[in-house]
Amino acid sequence: MINMKNMIGTNLNRLRKLHQYTQEEVAEMLSVSRQSVAKWESGESMPDMISCAKLAEIFGVTIDNLVHHSEEDSGLVIPMKGKYFFGAVTVGERGQIVIPKKAREIFHIHPEGQLLILGDEERGLGIVHQRELMKFVGRMGVACSDITEEET
Repeated sequence: MINMKNMIGTNLNRLRKLHQYTQEEVAEMLSVSRQSVAKWESGESMPDMISCAKLAEIFGVTIDNLVHHSEEDSGLVIPMKGKYFFGAVTVGERGQIVIPKKAREIFHIHPEGQLLILGDEERGLGIVHQRELMKFVGRMGVACSDITEEET
């Protein structure tokens, strides 16, 4: 297991390279020296909480993922804030799937909730909660009552 200093350093280095920033550019954004960024990346020292918050904002990730995410353990790069990978699910004989608990919690999916399955032959399947479609339709100026049960 990698210690926290190395974890932040590894994640910072990976994010910086993904965003094609130099250590100098990151340092300028944080108003710190390039050497500070280099020490954080090498695990020699750690950024303070304010710097961690700014780094998370710069790279569009959560502070938790900046500090704790392990690409080595998960096999995935640090997810952008609000983006998730819940893993694979097995499709049952009749097409049923089990939505992972964490996904149900984050997206407030409860028993008997209505999900819409959308498909595009080129891009694949998508699952959308029915309430999100209603919000979208409402923003288009169509009253939800104008949509009949047959149309949903």
